[in-house]
Amino acid sequence: MGNPTDEHIFADRLLNGWLRSVGLDIAYTRAAENTLYFVDEEGQEVAVLDYVCGFGSLIFGHNNRDIREHAKSVLDQQVPVFVQLSRQPHANDVAAVLNGILRRETNDDRHYSAIFANSGAEAIEICLKHAELERQARVSKLTDDVAAHIEDARAEVSAGRATVAENPYVPVGGVPDGSDALESLVSEIERRNAHLATKKPVHLALENAFHGKLVASVQLTQNPSWRTPFTSLASSTRFLRADQPETMAKAIEDLRESLLDVVVSDGVVQVVERDFPVIGAFFVEPVQGANGMRPVTEAAAREIRALCDAVGCPLVIDEIHSGMGRTGAFLASSHMGLQGDYYALAKSIGGGVAKNSVALFRQDRFRPEFEVMHSSTFAKDGFSGAIALKVLEMLEADDGRAYQVAAERGNRLKGMLNSVKSDFPDVVDTVEGIGLMLALEFRDHSNVSSELMQEKARSGMLGYLIAAYILREHRIRVLPIGPAGNSVRFEPSIFLTDEDIARTESALRDACTILRNQDAHRLTP
Repeated sequence: MGNPTDEHIFADRLLNGWLRSVGLDIAYTRAAENTLYFVDEEGQEVAVLDYVCGFGSLIFGHNNRDIREHAKSVLDQQVPVFVQLSRQPHANDVAAVLNGILRRETNDDRHYSAIFANSGAEAIEICLKHAELERQARVSKLTDDVAAHIEDARAEVSAGRATVAENPYVPVGGVPDGSDALESLVSEIERRNAHLATKKPVHLALENAFHGKLVASVQLTQNPSWRTPFTSLASSTRFLRADQPETMAKAIEDLRESLLDVVVSDGVVQVVERDFPVIGAFFVEPVQGANGMRPVTEAAAREIRALCDAVGCPLVIDEIHSGMGRTGAFLASSHMGLQGDYYALAKSIGGGVAKNSVALFRQDRFRPEFEVMHSSTFAKDGFSGAIALKVLEMLEADDGRAYQVAAERGNRLKGMLNSVKSDFPDVVDTVEGIGLMLALEFRDHSNVSSELMQEKARSGMLGYLIAAYILREHRIRVLPIGPAGNSVRFEPSIFLTDEDIARTESALRDACTILRNQDAHRLTP
């Protein structure tokens, strides 16, 4: 239909205008493995090496032939796609394969129950819902215990076997009737506890976290421009520093709340405090994609696991971006020995042709009623289930050769990036990541002499100009990471070749030379 005028644009008008302003407004027409194609103004097809790969969704590349042929066969078999409220064996088949992989990777025999969804953000929201169901069960158990203890105290006071000690909640000195004193105390306890029970949970996440943009998941995503307008719609989140694990315990202690309880000891009714489950769950990305592909350290992993055990809240490992083999293991958390109570998977589980995600819950924590409390029309469908099984089969084939290739290709790519960094220390700050989840971070250019570079760096746009230049001049597609825009992402498929890496090195050295020389005019078309 060509390029419509603004008055005929009904979708993505703002986004497309912005893409045009930075030189990234290309409509791709074909894709295969690590290559995208578009048709230029002369009608010629142009190939572009793609390092974005669906924001890491394509471990087997665009339109993988084996997955594509499998998808065709599924459709040719007329497999039922949407048959809600029926027995769907494919869902258990996928869950069973995932359980086997998790047992191997975590070296733990515990099993996980699966709830399927359509996207990574939805899988996170499912984890949030289940964590709240679990927390409410703990609150109910606690309040039931308090109620039982109150009845025990009433029986002891009524029988004259106990008296009420003075306490800061209801001064009872001078009250002749022990029952009246107890009832005054009980009234105050119930009032305070009822108020506490109405409080929303507080969730924990790491600084620079990204866990999605839906109503609840966006509160776990720290970027204020995405989160702040919607803070009134969901529970709050406390963001902790992954690089300072020693400060985490203090931050959690600051959130502590206590429920009031009574005990009868040596004929005296006394008030005691019980820890109230304020914290809903701790959400962690093993490799923080929006934070320049920075992995969580082993020290932070140990502290996070210990804190969750101490508090009693579930640890949710967000493997949406980092999982499915991208880092050289099925779970990126395997690299730092981080074991979760819940896991969220998405992206590559769809094989590049289906939308799918899954939330996994350790069975000793799973609430079986949740299976009917949460549902989705398009989740757990027959087509995406069949694709997921094929993807898992391909990942596990030949003793997990795909993981080995991801690790080897990632090491080769990272070596090249580090070589560029070594030759341009004044331009490149760090190289981060694991496997095929890498980033190259440029140094701050907000105070350079070039006014254009200075302005673009301060507005977070310099990275987009660099990406547009590399696309325009070298036909390589990279994109910045996060709001700062000074890190470039590299998350190709496992079919990345040495020739691809050499091309990329040439492009990066060209871009770094421009930055070093502050040839700002070369960045603009």
